[in-house]
Amino acid sequence: MNNGLMIAQLPVADWVEKFTDWLTTNWAGFFDVLQNFGKSLMNGITAGLIAIPPLVFILVLTVAAFFVSKKRWGLTAFTLLGLLYIYNQGLWADLMNTITLVLLSSLLSIIIGVPLGIWMAKSNRARIVITPILDFMQTMPGFVYLIPAVAFFGIGIVPGLFASIIFALPPTVRMTNLGIRGVPQDLVEAADSFGSTGWQKLTKVELPLAKNTIMAGINQTTMLALSMVVIASMIGAPGLGRGVLQALQRAQVGSGFVNGLALVVLAIIIDRFTQYLNQPKANKTKTPAQKKRQRYWTIAGLVAALGLVGSSVVYNQQQTQSQNKGTLNLSYVEWDTEVASTNVIAEVLRQEGYDVKTTPLDNAIMWESVAKGESDAMVGAWLPNTQAAQYKKYKKDVVNLGTNLSGAKVGLVVPKYMTDVNSIADLNGQANQTITGIEPGAGVVAAAEKAQQTYPNLKDWQVSTSSSGAMTVALGKAIKQKEPIVITGWSPHWMFSKYDLKYLKDPAGAMGQAETIKTMVRKGLKQDQPEAYQILDNFHWSVKDMETVMLQIHNGTAPEKAAKAWIKAHPKQVKAWTDVK
Repeated sequence: MNNGLMIAQLPVADWVEKFTDWLTTNWAGFFDVLQNFGKSLMNGITAGLIAIPPLVFILVLTVAAFFVSKKRWGLTAFTLLGLLYIYNQGLWADLMNTITLVLLSSLLSIIIGVPLGIWMAKSNRARIVITPILDFMQTMPGFVYLIPAVAFFGIGIVPGLFASIIFALPPTVRMTNLGIRGVPQDLVEAADSFGSTGWQKLTKVELPLAKNTIMAGINQTTMLALSMVVIASMIGAPGLGRGVLQALQRAQVGSGFVNGLALVVLAIIIDRFTQYLNQPKANKTKTPAQKKRQRYWTIAGLVAALGLVGSSVVYNQQQTQSQNKGTLNLSYVEWDTEVASTNVIAEVLRQEGYDVKTTPLDNAIMWESVAKGESDAMVGAWLPNTQAAQYKKYKKDVVNLGTNLSGAKVGLVVPKYMTDVNSIADLNGQANQTITGIEPGAGVVAAAEKAQQTYPNLKDWQVSTSSSGAMTVALGKAIKQKEPIVITGWSPHWMFSKYDLKYLKDPAGAMGQAETIKTMVRKGLKQDQPEAYQILDNFHWSVKDMETVMLQIHNGTAPEKAAKAWIKAHPKQVKAWTDVK
């Protein structure tokens, strides 16, 4: 029975892949327009917010909290202290990026969701069709939305916006439908008896009475949009979520707490603002003069906001054009090796006059971003084994500048106190028959799975995937307690400087041979930025160099500061990279 069902398995994955390929091929122009417009709009909003002096922004929002909360000091004090904390921790620019993503995704969700909810309330047929779609949107894991988002819009804040809207939209639709259907029937009949049109009945009776329910849905939509911030950072969306993701992947508890607390502060402020705005207002009749004055102030505020955004965009563009040689986008995986190398070469390029942006991405997305030209370069291509699959897929769409580090190695690693194990063939029941790995899909994990199939003694073992940070935490804990542990290791890595470790011999060669780390750039970079292209081509250093930077970062030094310190200590080596003829 089961075999028969498996034979008749529906090729759902193939159908979805073909449909996605069809969309990206035939609607590429449409998606490009949306991406460019969305990117310009969101960057403009963020630039406008950043242009406001932080202390002025904090003061204005604190005063707003005072009046929104009807002159209560709880929300007022929390807003002041919370925003000062974020500013103090150097997270202000990340906060502005997060606010842009949350507000725009919430606004678009409301613009789409309220009409859909009204349609559901007015039409049972629409409700029957839309309800299962909303069920699908709410129950599908948020990570899944990242896949089509990248396929349609590439990397950055726009695909993050797309995924956030899909994930956050359902509450507004459902609560709008529920609120309008909950309006007392006798009031609806009374409106009909007075000859109200459908529009008058909706705007004068149903929506005002359903306002509290609709606002509750909007509140939930905003909170869901905020919850997508960390997930969206996996595809390059900037903001506070990126700091949380980096801390997770590096197992930095303190940094994760700082960024997470900033998100908590923002979430509470947004939640309390929307709740207070949903409270009933006192019945005060405004005179025509007061209404006219209120309209003027509203229009003036909108004009000022639009002017600020526009002027900030123009100013930033002028500054970029006048103060640097151009903008370069470097992408990397949150592996300790790539954090070190990317920050070093980025700082070198900055000192040469370039505006360099670094974006942490998933391994596969990093390769795709360079192949599509969304990223200019990456300096973390592990070949010929670890990233062989990605290189095979994208090698026709990238330019290989060659090796920037030799002597890299991957394999199964154990502490030296495990004296009874020197080869993979020696493993039997140690470490609960578990190989502790890093991210699923990483080349070293695939090699460990291959070793599991190659060596008969690993038949009953399992490869447990997590992240590189979680793996090093597990390693440190096991070493502290002198417990056996087997990990997927690679060098260069700071753990070899900190702990006494050894590679297990691999007589079958399942883990692959020696590795090199290569630099990949997008096609056309040589023509667009010849000097930067040459610097990237000249970039190369040693395992010892990389481990020096990695260890500093692991010990708590910010990656940018560790990169600057290494550059300052190696002027001749850096000059060889920047000596462009």
